[in-house]
Amino acid sequence: MTERAAVKAALKTQAVETPSWAYGNSGTRFKVFAQQGVPRDPREKLDDAAKVHEFTGVAPTVALHIPWDRVDDYAALARHAEERGLRLGAVNSNTFQDDDYRLGSVCHPDAAVRRKAVDHLLECVGIMDATGSKDLKLWFADGTNYPGQDDLRARQDRLAEALAEVYERLGDDQRMLLEYKLFEPAFYATDVPDWGTAYAHCLKLGPKAQVVVDTGHHAPGTNIEFIVATLLREGKLGGFDFNSRFYADDDLMVGAADPFQLFRIMYEVVRGGGLSGDVAFMLDQCHNVEAKIPAIIRSVMNVQEATAKALLVDRSALDEAQRAGDVLAANAVLMDAFSTDVRPLLREVREEMGLDPDPMGAYARSGWAEKIVAERVGGEQAGWGA
Repeated sequence: MTERAAVKAALKTQAVETPSWAYGNSGTRFKVFAQQGVPRDPREKLDDAAKVHEFTGVAPTVALHIPWDRVDDYAALARHAEERGLRLGAVNSNTFQDDDYRLGSVCHPDAAVRRKAVDHLLECVGIMDATGSKDLKLWFADGTNYPGQDDLRARQDRLAEALAEVYERLGDDQRMLLEYKLFEPAFYATDVPDWGTAYAHCLKLGPKAQVVVDTGHHAPGTNIEFIVATLLREGKLGGFDFNSRFYADDDLMVGAADPFQLFRIMYEVVRGGGLSGDVAFMLDQCHNVEAKIPAIIRSVMNVQEATAKALLVDRSALDEAQRAGDVLAANAVLMDAFSTDVRPLLREVREEMGLDPDPMGAYARSGWAEKIVAERVGGEQAGWGA
């Protein structure tokens, strides 16, 4: 197989998971702008997700968020997805939108609140059983705002105890993916603030616990690709939440703020064998002012383009330059790949997959946007907390 053929083969097998909540109304803490045609329930979210997969060919799974996507029959929801050529992906828990969680959830000083939070996480594992989902994705807003508010070490003990109980409930083919976030809404101390804290807990739990890297959850200037390389080296990179940020956790479209960073991240994924492994590539974005389905299609395409460029890095030339200590030559190898226009290559890949080479144009011509605006009249649109 030629190098070009190998790159195309890898791109054809890539999969990007889209989030159910991105199809609903979402935005900032200040305002969520409603749009016409927004889904009113999880099934309509899946209908929209099917269009993203139809035109990109690489978005076969959809992440759920509980309770936002709570239904009476999860097996029926899974069948609805299958009928549209999709599968249900990661189940995301929610321990941050209940009044009881004002001082934390699994780290709360009150044992009754901790019990409530853990029971919710166990409920999510039950939903995984019903849907065939493999990943339980955990993000905790737990933390403190003031020095002395709570015992920092005791909170870590409570976190470890909760995670251990949920870990034991997982099936043999299920994973726990632990996410971290630098700050917000806890501004003095966040209980899972960085990859090291998440890694430490996952290491203690065992092989079914891995770390999620949200590309927006880092301090400015953080070398995210180093984190990715390290977690891959340790076999503890479970997945990504892809988005972009200019300042903090902006949840903008992946690759929008810094496409070179996305390329560097994807190079480390390729270098570390993550593209062919069990690393989950998920979007975690909010589309507040832009049309939702086209924004998600564009996001998937951005991941594809960064991946294609990463696959085009001349590894032999890079290794040679690195061994020789030729700093400029080594950097030039990466820059050559990043500067390559991979859009013609991706058009070829899509045509070979039986797809329209222009996903954005194909969606615009499909009439789906007009159809959902005309048909989704009445009811309550889905959104944060809906």
